[in-house]
Amino acid sequence: MPVLRAILIWGALVMVAGVPVAVAATSPLLAWRDPVYIAAGFAGVVAMVLLLLQPLLAGGYLPGLSATRERRVHGWIGGTLVAAVVLHVAGLWVTSPPDVIDALLFASPTPFSAWGVIAMWGVFASTILVVLRHKLRLRTTRWRLGHTALGVVIVLGSVVHALLIEGTMGMASKAVLCALVLVATLKLVIDLRHRLLRAKPGDLP
Repeated sequence: MPVLRAILIWGALVMVAGVPVAVAATSPLLAWRDPVYIAAGFAGVVAMVLLLLQPLLAGGYLPGLSATRERRVHGWIGGTLVAAVVLHVAGLWVTSPPDVIDALLFASPTPFSAWGVIAMWGVFASTILVVLRHKLRLRTTRWRLGHTALGVVIVLGSVVHALLIEGTMGMASKAVLCALVLVATLKLVIDLRHRLLRAKPGDLP
C-alpha cells in the first residue's frame, strides 16, 4: 500500500504540473506572438508549477524523499523559481518596456500587474532571507516563520495574478493548479502553527 500510495501521489503531481504546461503550449493565443513573449509566458507557467512543489517539499508531504533531500530539492527549486520570475519579467520588458515600468510603479491600468509585482518582490525578499540566514543569526523558528510568511505573500500574489489574466494556461487547468497551490500552502501554515503551539519554549530551536 505505501508503494501504491506513493505512485498515485507522484502520478497526480506530474499530471497537475503537466496539464497547464501542455494547455499553454497548444493555446491559440500563441499565434503570431514574438518568441521572447512566448518564453516569458512559459516562464510564468513554470513558476506557478514550482509554487505547488515548494510547500509540499517544505512540509514533507511527498513520499519517498528524506528530510535532507527535501531541503536540498526545495533549495534548488527556489533558485529555479527566481530564474523563472526574472525570465518572465525580462521577457515582458523586451516586448513592452512601458507596461513593465507601469507595473513596477503600480501605475498599470490592469489589476493583475500589481499582484504580479507583489509576488515578484516576495520571491526576491525570500531569496535574500535565505542567503542572509546565517549572517542574520536568526533562530530557526523565527527564520522559518519569516520564510513561510513571505511564501504566503508569494502564493497569494501569484494566484491572484494568474487568475486575473486571460492567458494561455486555460481557465480550468489554471484554476485547479491555483487551488492546489493554495491548499498546499494553507496545509503547511496550519501544520507549522500546530507545531509551534504544541512545542514548549525550551523545545524551539
